[in-house]
Amino acid sequence: MKTYPMSAADASWFHNDGPANLAIVMGVVLTREPLDFHRVRKVYSERLVTFERFRQRVVETGFPLPTPHWQDMPHFDIDQHLHHIGLPAPHDQAALKALVNDIASTPLDHALPLWQTWVVDDVEGGSALIMRCHHCIADGTAMMILIQRLYDPAPGAPPLQAPRPRGKSLKQVDQGLLAPALNAVAGAARGALALAGGAGMLVGELLRKDDPQSPLKGEFAPAKRVAWSQPFPIEHIKAIGLRHNAKVNDVLVAAMTGALRSYLKGRGVDVDHTTLRAMVPVDLRPPERMGQLGNEFGLVVLDLAVTQARADRRLALTKARMDALKRSPEPLATRALLDLMGRLPKALEDFSNDLFGRKASLVMTNVTGPRDELYLAGVPVERILSWAPHPGKQLGMAVSIFSYKGMAGLTVIGDAHLVPDPESITDAFNREFQKMLKHSGAPQAPAKQPAARKAPARKTAPTAATARRARTKAA
Repeated sequence: MKTYPMSAADASWFHNDGPANLAIVMGVVLTREPLDFHRVRKVYSERLVTFERFRQRVVETGFPLPTPHWQDMPHFDIDQHLHHIGLPAPHDQAALKALVNDIASTPLDHALPLWQTWVVDDVEGGSALIMRCHHCIADGTAMMILIQRLYDPAPGAPPLQAPRPRGKSLKQVDQGLLAPALNAVAGAARGALALAGGAGMLVGELLRKDDPQSPLKGEFAPAKRVAWSQPFPIEHIKAIGLRHNAKVNDVLVAAMTGALRSYLKGRGVDVDHTTLRAMVPVDLRPPERMGQLGNEFGLVVLDLAVTQARADRRLALTKARMDALKRSPEPLATRALLDLMGRLPKALEDFSNDLFGRKASLVMTNVTGPRDELYLAGVPVERILSWAPHPGKQLGMAVSIFSYKGMAGLTVIGDAHLVPDPESITDAFNREFQKMLKHSGAPQAPAKQPAARKAPARKTAPTAATARRARTKAA
């Protein structure tokens, strides 16, 4: 059976996966109106499988050291990946979170293509769609390519076209938390110099003291816990940043830092005398790879301003540190490291990941989602949530910022033992943001809240045990 070599960066992420440290990207789409499972299945059958990676499994082959390869799945059956279930009573956000917890804790079946999707009925009168995809298939930016393929700009309209390769300079690509970091490496010669400088900086990072032990670090088990914040208007975020000339990302990271300060303080950490670093991906997708799946990013380590008790000082320090990272050549160096690790045996890669991972305590990602309302199978999408993985042996949590339709929010996923209460972090983020908005002096028009949803008055919902086991309905 024919196989296709996996890129070194993708292989690195494939090897990152383990029984507990699942290297899986997950998203939840919420709709006010019920989704029709058969229409969703038709969309996936016609559009998603046009990406060959979703019809291929991963095998390790080669001599003397087997390496990951893509292999066409014999007798591919989309019904092995699409599931239709009902949310148990009381059909609310708490019930949805419990279901997502269970799904997020389950490894993917490596005998199949590495993705799964659930259409969930009876979610406050509407539906939820839960999708999981192994990180070796796509990074956060590439997941936006899938959204463009699967979702429509209007009911019945043709899907959005995926970006085509074009002669666009790297500094114009704006998808990651620190995308402007590429400004220093647009030219080939400057890129080579940046890589050399970044290598020295990377050595410095590896020689830096490990992030101290905290409730966010330690050995973890398969069980996961998730949470999500309220969505906040982008215009309110801009208003907060105006006084400090801070960008949207600066504000959101500062609010998240304030939430983590409160959370760690509540768990007994001396937040005035500690460090807390986040591993942050930086998009490095070249023009010729626009519109393609895979992993095209480097990493930087961001010192979060948790020692600052005042919100305004946290924001100012966050902006200064993020501005410094935007000029850093480090992302190219870490990208080269990821490529190297992808060519190493898994044991050596695990050692390298552990060494690098000890320098931080969490993963932090940001992806700019669609600005306009999208439709799935004719139904308008109300909100999109996303979670990044936290692979390795020490990083027990990942926080993700995602924007959609003029709103942005925070999600958290963590090990159930280390972070059993991620909703404490998202609740603190909600309070921190409101406090920052109040102190900004900006008009505080209330955020537009979703209309109340009627409880579904139809079929009896399945039991919690049925939903938790994700048994499929008859298609």
